Amino acid sequence: MGNVYIAWSAALKKLGVEPFIPPYTSKKTLEKGTKYSPDSICLPYKLILGNFLQALEKDVDYVAMISSPGICRLGEYGQSIKNVLKDMGYESRYAEMQLYDGFKGMYKFLRTISDVKNPITIIKAINIAVRKVFVLDRLETLYSYYRAREITIGTAEKHYNKALSFIIDADNTKELKKAEKDAVEEIKKTEIDVNREVVTVDITGEIFLVLDMFANQNIEKELGRMGVQTRRSLTVSSFLKDAIIPKWFKKGETHLERAFRMAKPYLMRDIGGDALESVSDVAYANERGVDGIIHISPFTCMPEIMSQNIFPTMRENCEIPILTLIMDEQTGRAGYITRLEAFVDLMKRRKFYKQNKSLAKCNS
Repeated sequence: MGNVYIAWSAALKKLGVEPFIPPYTSKKTLEKGTKYSPDSICLPYKLILGNFLQALEKDVDYVAMISSPGICRLGEYGQSIKNVLKDMGYESRYAEMQLYDGFKGMYKFLRTISDVKNPITIIKAINIAVRKVFVLDRLETLYSYYRAREITIGTAEKHYNKALSFIIDADNTKELKKAEKDAVEEIKKTEIDVNREVVTVDITGEIFLVLDMFANQNIEKELGRMGVQTRRSLTVSSFLKDAIIPKWFKKGETHLERAFRMAKPYLMRDIGGDALESVSDVAYANERGVDGIIHISPFTCMPEIMSQNIFPTMRENCEIPILTLIMDEQTGRAGYITRLEAFVDLMKRRKFYKQNKSLAKCNS
C-alpha cells in the first residue's frame, strides 16, 4: 500500500527478519488476485491477495495481514485470504494484527513473527518504523508542492525517487534525521516556476485507494501534470496517531477526533471503513478554502457509498467542488483522465471567477 513497505521492512530488519518485498502492484498482481477472489469483493482485497500470491511464489515463511474489528469487510479479509491460501495448498504461516489494539497489538504482532523476546529490541523496531512513516508523509507533501510547479515534467519524480532511497537506507534515528535532511535538499533541486498559478486539491476516501499508486491509477501524478497541488487527507501517520501512538505522545487533535467533530452535523456515528473521515474531510477542506476535493472509493464499498450519498446534503453548507471516483479492475484510464481534466478545468475557472469578484469588490 503506497510506501508503507519502507517502514515495515525497517522494523523487520531490526528484528533480524528478512523482509520480502513483492514486485510493486501491477496488472499481473491484479489478475492473480481477481482470479481467486469473490466477484463482489472490493479492489483492495484483490490487490492484497495478488501481493500475497506473488510473495508465496518465492517461498516466504510468513504472510502478515491487518484486521479490523469495525463494521467493514476488512475484518473478514484475513480469514477469507487465509482460507484461499490454504485451499491453494500454500503452507506459509499466517499472522494477523488487529488495527486498534494499539502499541500493545503491534508489539505482540512483531514478537510473533520474529520470535524476538527482548522488549527493547522490539520497541526500537517499532520506533524506526513509526518515525519513517512520518518522514515519508512529510516528503510526500513537499513532493506534491514541487510536482505541481516543476518546469520540466518528471524532474520532481526523479528527485523524489532518489530521496526515498536515502530513507530506505537509514538504519537508526540519527541516520534517519540526516536522511530526511538530504531527501528534502534532493527534492528541492527540482527547478520550479514559483509564480505558476496552481489549484489545491485534497484527496480522501478509502485509505488503500488514497495511498496506493496502482489502485488509484497514479492520480496524484496525473493531477501534478495539470498544475494541481494535492494533499492526502488520509495518511498512515494520521492513522498511527489514532491507533498506535499512546495518548501522552500525541500533540493536538488527531484525524479521527476531528472526524467525529466535523462530521457530526451530517453523520452522527462511525459507519465503518473511512466514511466518517471522508465526510469530515469535505467540511475541513471547505473550511480551509481548498479549491476542490476528490473522493476515491472501491466499487461495492458500502461505507464509502454512504458517505457519497451524504455529500449532496453537505453542499448546502459547503461550496467546495467534489469529484467522486469509484474504482475497480474494469476502470478505464481514458475516461478516468477525462474526468480529472474536466474537474481541474472547473476548479481553475471557479478560482479565477472568485479572484476577479474579490478584486472588483476591492476596487469598488
